[in-house]
Amino acid sequence: MPCRSGHSAPYFHDGSVATLPEAVKVMARVQLGVILSDADTRDIVAFLEGLTGELPANFATAPVLPTGAVVPVK
Repeated sequence: MPCRSGHSAPYFHDGSVATLPEAVKVMARVQLGVILSDADTRDIVAFLEGLTGELPANFATAPVLPTGAVVPVK
């Protein structure tokens, strides 16, 4: 769930989850085997929604690879 600002619904590759709280609960269950309480879900959502701001200019800059390195095909 790429979520820098918490405002990118729908969630998941197929858009199957409409809200951030629901996405947080699904991820906790599927990846961690944990059932989150509503309070824990609210805390996590508040944290994610606090991740705001501009990305650094070099955020997506490709690294300089050493000679002979394999370069992925685009």
